[in-house]
Amino acid sequence: MIDTDHIVLEKDGDIARVWLNRPHKKNAVTVELLHRLDEIIVEVDNDPELKVLVLRGRNNTFCSGFDLDELRENYVGKTNAMDVAVLSAKVCDRLYSMNTPSVAVLEGYVTAGGFELMISCDFAVAADDAKIGDFHIRRALFGGAGPIYRLPRMIGIRKTKELMLTGKLLNGREAADFDLINACAPAAELDQLVADFIAPIVDKSPFAMKLTKMTIDRGLDADIQSLMVMEHLAVGNALQSEDAREGVNAFLEKREPKWVGR
Repeated sequence: MIDTDHIVLEKDGDIARVWLNRPHKKNAVTVELLHRLDEIIVEVDNDPELKVLVLRGRNNTFCSGFDLDELRENYVGKTNAMDVAVLSAKVCDRLYSMNTPSVAVLEGYVTAGGFELMISCDFAVAADDAKIGDFHIRRALFGGAGPIYRLPRMIGIRKTKELMLTGKLLNGREAADFDLINACAPAAELDQLVADFIAPIVDKSPFAMKLTKMTIDRGLDADIQSLMVMEHLAVGNALQSEDAREGVNAFLEKREPKWVGR
C-alpha cells in the first residue's frame, strides 16, 4: 500500500470522525500523519456544526505508536532526534486543549505514540480485548508527548510507574479498573458503546462545553485561590451567554433548548 491519506476526516452530522488510516502498519504514526492531524484539529475546532471529535483506527486497531522504520531512518542516532518529540508534543497538546471534546475509540494495539494520542483525548472507550499501554520502555525509548505529565494526573504516580516502568499492556477491562478509560465493551458492541457515550455530549451548549472543558483542563495546574478566581470569571461569562438564557428559558418552558453557541 502506498502511504497516502495517512489520516482521514469524515464529517457525520455533528460528529467529526477522524480515522488513522495506515492499517498495513497498525496505524503507526508518521510525521506526515501528525502534521495532518494538527490541521484536522484546527478545522474541527473552527466548524460550529461539529460537537465532538471521535478518533479511531482503521481495521480494528487504534495505533501501535510511531512508525519504527521512519524513526530509525530519520531520527535514531541523529542530531535532530528531539524534533520528533517536539512535533508529537505540540500536536498532542493541541488535541488535549481543543475546544471540541474528543473521544478515543480503542481497539487492537494502543501503544507508545498511540497511547499518547489516547491520553490526550478527553475520553476513551475500549473493546474488552484491546491492548493498552505506554510500551516505550520495551524498546529502550521514552514517550515524548505526555506520559510523564498527563498520565499521573489521570491515574496517580504508582499506577503511572507500573505502566511506564514495566511496559505492561492492559486489556479494556483492566484499563477501566486503572481509571485509564471511561468504559469498555465486547468488540461486537463497541460501535453501540461509542454512540451511547457521545449522545450526552453532542446535545450540550457548545459555549458551555468550551468554557467547562477549558477550566477543568486547568484545574490541577494552579493553587485553589487562583482557580477560584478563574471559576468566578467562568460563572460570570456563562451567565452572560445567550446559551445560558436559552437553557434557563427552555427548562422553565418545558421544552428542548436550541443552542446558538455563544
